[in-house]
Amino acid sequence: MPQNYGLGRGLASLIPQKSKNDSQAEFLRKQRKVMLEDNKNFQANNQVLEIEIDKIIANPYQPRVKFDEGKLEELSQSIKSHGIIQPLVVSQNGSQFELIAGERRLQASKIAGLKKIPAVIRKVKDKEKLELALAENVQRHNLNPIEEAKAYHKMEEEFQMNQEEIARKIGKSRSAIANKMRLLKLPIEVQKSLIEEDITEGHAKAILSIDNTEKQRALLNLILKSNLTVRQTEDKSKEVSVKSHRRKIQSDPELKELENKLMEFLGTKVRINKSGDGGKITIEYYSEEELNGILEKIS
Repeated sequence: MPQNYGLGRGLASLIPQKSKNDSQAEFLRKQRKVMLEDNKNFQANNQVLEIEIDKIIANPYQPRVKFDEGKLEELSQSIKSHGIIQPLVVSQNGSQFELIAGERRLQASKIAGLKKIPAVIRKVKDKEKLELALAENVQRHNLNPIEEAKAYHKMEEEFQMNQEEIARKIGKSRSAIANKMRLLKLPIEVQKSLIEEDITEGHAKAILSIDNTEKQRALLNLILKSNLTVRQTEDKSKEVSVKSHRRKIQSDPELKELENKLMEFLGTKVRINKSGDGGKITIEYYSEEELNGILEKIS
């Protein structure tokens, strides 16, 4: 059997021997290379670049629809003087860039006549585009209540998120999300008035307490006509809600006929409540001018 002679210690030390430690070192070198590549990609995806403004396209998940022209002009003047302090956030889409966050800054930059604009490029999914755009607007209070409600509804319907999940993402309570989404049940006329700031969200919630759609529209008209406060609107909505119950109690056709005659004569709402041989007559008015008109007719 041939004898296997090993190398001398001095010579062997000059020739690298493959060992378990060598395999580990190679693995660590590869891991380090991957980590460096990942870090390089992260920096590339988060660095601020100057992007041609014409190459930035709208975010299809942007919840904000209505922009205040006056405030846009103010922002435009600020950008002209100081530039854009906070870069936009975009995602690359071929040769174009889809806006994720910074819609007002983009619009104001166009007004200011900028050709390029600073932006951070990020890789995000459609769901994240909506979440980021919504979070930015909600945190800045840039959305009107209907825009905000529609954004929550989209998260619920398109991305199958429940109200608890939406609340966690946005940083609000579940009840706040639910109450906001209820505004979408209002007639379109009421929603439009809320968007145009003719009424407040408090008015809208008071209108929501009425079940009948036509009565909701009637209360909206009364708010706009008589400039009712939220408290007055709440009182009126409570009154409307119990009116059907009162009508059931009052079934005397003669009283109803008298009410109609008084309403026609005075030009306002009149109720007659009978109690034994007596009762009371309630005449409603919604402004000092209307009260004076009623008093003139009575006198």
